[in-house]
Amino acid sequence: MSEPTPWQSPAAGAPGAPPAPLSSPAAPALDHPDGTGRWSQAALPAAHGRRRGMSLKVTNIILLCVLALVMVGTLAFFASSLGVNVFLICGALALIPLCICVASLVWIDRWEPEPVPALIVAFCWGAGMAVVTTLVLGSWVQPLLMNGNSPANADMVGAVIQAPLVEEICKGAGLLLLFFLRRRTFDGPIDGLVYAGLIAAGFAFTENILYFGQALQEADGAAGGLVGIFIVRGMMSPFAHVMFTAMLGICVGWAARYGGTRLVLGAWVVGLLPAMLLHGLWNATSFLGANFFVMYVVLQVPLFILFIVGIILLRRSEAKLTRQRLGEYVASGWFTPQEVPMLATGAGRRRALTWSKSFAAGPVMKEFIRLATRLAFVRQRLIVDAKAARGPSAAARFAAGQEQEAELLGELVQVRHELLARHGAALTR
Repeated sequence: MSEPTPWQSPAAGAPGAPPAPLSSPAAPALDHPDGTGRWSQAALPAAHGRRRGMSLKVTNIILLCVLALVMVGTLAFFASSLGVNVFLICGALALIPLCICVASLVWIDRWEPEPVPALIVAFCWGAGMAVVTTLVLGSWVQPLLMNGNSPANADMVGAVIQAPLVEEICKGAGLLLLFFLRRRTFDGPIDGLVYAGLIAAGFAFTENILYFGQALQEADGAAGGLVGIFIVRGMMSPFAHVMFTAMLGICVGWAARYGGTRLVLGAWVVGLLPAMLLHGLWNATSFLGANFFVMYVVLQVPLFILFIVGIILLRRSEAKLTRQRLGEYVASGWFTPQEVPMLATGAGRRRALTWSKSFAAGPVMKEFIRLATRLAFVRQRLIVDAKAARGPSAAARFAAGQEQEAELLGELVQVRHELLARHGAALTR
């Protein structure tokens, strides 16, 4: 028996013909998100929507260039202060924890990948702008914190209070910037975690170069001190900064999914507290001497395990939301009942990709999955906006969401046409 297509119900005993694609994105009527009735779906976005999208792309390109220049300038400054040879050695070592963090964040982001340019902006902010603003802001904050403190406590105050306060605010500013730039696609805790994690990974990369270089200089070129700090920062705690700022990112992402700008700003302030607390707690362990490793095992390892469990739960929540929202399109004919589990479960996606690759349509199926997932989150945003207080801004957000939904539905129809056309051509060969 031949293998059934992903569109076939698992209960069916033999392969069936895929559903006929919808002819027009304006055909069905969708239930209004607030449940009060039905509204007719608009046609594809007009020219003003495309112009707005083009303007946003230009803004993102300019911002990316500026942040990249700041990052390069920051690294060049450290290269001149440490020496080129030391900088290259320490930079190579700093790449190891960076690659671990980036690979992990990309894996976490697989369900609904964020745009690559936005991810690069996040990294450049962390590796450049956040470092520069931390140095500037820290020079203002330090005298205020040291007022009334003895010089003997300077190192502890700087590590436990100043660093968490200043660094998390500077990293968090980049997250807030990304929310305002990408608010149409910044729509969940995983998005916030990934953006915040990349900002933190970039910050840790530059900071590691500095710490590694200082250790090498203080040891007069001997490798002993460098090896020790590399083990602690690069191998034992590569995710330290990522975990700190991820707490902020999760709070902002949750607010972005379930509320408007005010809720996001409030969540940003609230999210700074756990980020600073974890940061200060980690820095405090460096003053424990021989008890550092005991505290690492007793406290930091369990926190890391809890962090992993939290990510797993967030991933499952995203899959559940995708299935719920795509299911709302079944009655109006945009998706078949078989397509929803195909698009909203890991097993369904794997089967769909395996099937599509059998006739060289893997990239087309990936695009179909990506658009459907994006559609589910846009639908969630519409539901939230429909329940929000009415006003000009709420109405504008709702209209923009409808426009985005119409665009995604139109693209899904076209991609489905292409996918089924390739499948039909493969059958006739």
